[in-house]
Amino acid sequence: LQCTYIEIEQVPKTHAVVLSRPSWLWGAEMGANEHGVCVANEAVLTREPASESEALLGMDLVRLGLERGATAKEALDVIVALLEEHGQGGNYYEDGSSCHTFQSSFLIVDRNEAWILETSGKYWAAEKITEGVKCICNQLSLTTKIDAEHPELRNYVRSQGWWNGDSDFNFSEVFSLADDHLACCSGRESLEKQGGDVSAQAMIDVLRDKDSGVCVDSESFLTTASIVSVLPQDPSFPCVHYFTGTPDPSR
Repeated sequence: LQCTYIEIEQVPKTHAVVLSRPSWLWGAEMGANEHGVCVANEAVLTREPASESEALLGMDLVRLGLERGATAKEALDVIVALLEEHGQGGNYYEDGSSCHTFQSSFLIVDRNEAWILETSGKYWAAEKITEGVKCICNQLSLTTKIDAEHPELRNYVRSQGWWNGDSDFNFSEVFSLADDHLACCSGRESLEKQGGDVSAQAMIDVLRDKDSGVCVDSESFLTTASIVSVLPQDPSFPCVHYFTGTPDPSR
């Protein structure tokens, strides 16, 4: 299977997917599959430089998780297994004249459960979300509540001198650049104001909001796509996905 930069083994069966992706690469920023699994990716910077060597992009892992996972947990397991085997790396920009590399965080959900997965190289930690509002952004957000992790994660950070093993293990504190693990998501406050009634229209309004910074429109950066997914817990009702059809979600 040819991904953006490298070729990997294909599996016998893949799931149907619908994707939002930049035209130049194989993977996707976000999307959903026929089983109601949704995955989205954010680029994050950590104290460990991301590899410039061509491997799997975080966006490749979004698509692979959707194609190979029938539940959120299965998609998570697919992503971390591929990270272990192939690693992540390569230029995230289409313009090859400069190389921009990042680590990856993922929001992975289905009808019944939701996970945040954050990575640095092949090392990772994940939190199962059971209540409230959760956002991912361009900074690490996992702290001490970790429900799954790379088996060598803590040994690795000890060997790097980033954690002494005596204090509570806080993923974002250990892996973030200095003072870069603070509350960061522009949309969280907007969502929390909705209380327990986060409707599809409320999500659309949040993702259109330029004043809050969720929808970015600057000389150096432009938000070009958004998705809102409705995932009924009753399996007799279909999942519904709203995709933007223009380069500016506010339109």
